[in-house]
Amino acid sequence: MRTTISEMSTDETLYEQLGGRERIAAVVDEFYDRVTNDETVAGFFEDMDMAAQRAHMTQFLGSVAGGPVEYTGDEMRAAHEPLDLEQRHFDAVATHLDGALRAFDVPDETVEAVLGEVAALVDDVLCR
Repeated sequence: MRTTISEMSTDETLYEQLGGRERIAAVVDEFYDRVTNDETVAGFFEDMDMAAQRAHMTQFLGSVAGGPVEYTGDEMRAAHEPLDLEQRHFDAVATHLDGALRAFDVPDETVEAVLGEVAALVDDVLCR
């Protein structure tokens, strides 16, 4: 029987509320399916190794959610500087992350916590 996030204890970490690595990886797969089908941002991923990118994003989300995961990727500013991203790109990606989380029945409070962690990085992602 599948346990949904809403059935989990509220004293769990954000990582645990998300369901751990396997569940986060499933959310990331849904997220990138949405992102790569959105013409606003899909072009940024055309020549990218998407398997590696999905693994990287799974690690990133696990880390920002307080899991037993150490993020080993580039600093946000360095990773995104060559892309010349605009607010509309960040917003599109955030919208897709929101949708992917909700597709897995993640409760509003947990979605907002994850999006808050991501939103805190906006200045570095947009290099401002």
